[in-house]
Amino acid sequence: MPLDRDVPGIVDVAEKAGVSLSTVSRVLSGRTPVSDRLRRKVEAAVAELGYRPNAAAQSLVSGRRSTVAVFARNTIRYGYAATLQGIEEAARAAGYVVMIAVVESDDPAAISAAVDGALSQPLAGAIVIEFDELGVATLAAMPKTVPVVAAAGARRPPGETPHAFLDDYVGGHEATTYLLAQGHRTVHHVAIPATRPGTGRAWGWRAALEEAGASVPPLLQANYSPTSGYDVAQSMIDDASVTAVLCGNDELAIGVARAYQEVGRRIPDDVSIVGFDDQPFARMWTPALTTVRQDFVDLGRRTFALLGEWLEHGRAPEDSAVTPQLVVRESAAAPRPTAMS
Repeated sequence: MPLDRDVPGIVDVAEKAGVSLSTVSRVLSGRTPVSDRLRRKVEAAVAELGYRPNAAAQSLVSGRRSTVAVFARNTIRYGYAATLQGIEEAARAAGYVVMIAVVESDDPAAISAAVDGALSQPLAGAIVIEFDELGVATLAAMPKTVPVVAAAGARRPPGETPHAFLDDYVGGHEATTYLLAQGHRTVHHVAIPATRPGTGRAWGWRAALEEAGASVPPLLQANYSPTSGYDVAQSMIDDASVTAVLCGNDELAIGVARAYQEVGRRIPDDVSIVGFDDQPFARMWTPALTTVRQDFVDLGRRTFALLGEWLEHGRAPEDSAVTPQLVVRESAAAPRPTAMS
């Protein structure tokens, strides 16, 4: 094929095969029977031309919309990227195309522009990754005219939008309970931003301390990066009463650990550190990081499954949630007697 030739379309396939456009449409959609002879001619033309039907064309041919829009603030950070991977894998297996709409600003006009731009396409449905306040705002801006589901970490009572949850409240509670069981008098928490007040891993941490009758230290707010964890840790490293730290993600844990190690504090001999998410590097770090495993790829698959159920049956499905798993490695242990005195 000449290099300067336009991308082949359905008209080119029909001309190459020597059949009508309607015949090509019937072959591509698979909805109307055609003779084996005509099917072979069309398939040969498709193969020779390298024709690839786009989602809009397929929806016109088949009457079935096959594009799903996914709204996310970030496509690079681990949780977002792994969730997108799960969504894309499940969508591809079901015959859908994924279109990613990045929402970069919490300005209402920017959110509306992102939503309107995506919904100008012939969508089957949409997914919002609701890991932050921007995700919450994006979900609120979605119209009721298209099936919408969401992926989130913090579980809450059912609402209008079906959700797939990770239930990180349980993960925060389990990690804190584990550290208390090792003999730590309390656990400090370096937190990621919360999507809503009173939800998520920070509240699991708080509830576990209160249930155990342990003191509840002030929550130390960070963002998501190792640098943020390092900076926040500066307020703790000179306090000998800090013997256990639960971090809102594994990257924060690495930053906190770096701050302690720079002043000669050993992990876990002097301070126990627990992360969250179980990113791929967690087990390779020295000492290997004890953390709460959250399966974001599975979250993406479960989220698309909710949307698929809605599209198949025509009604909103029930929420889906799984319980995170504490992975015990080397970065947490019982406190030394001198650290407890």
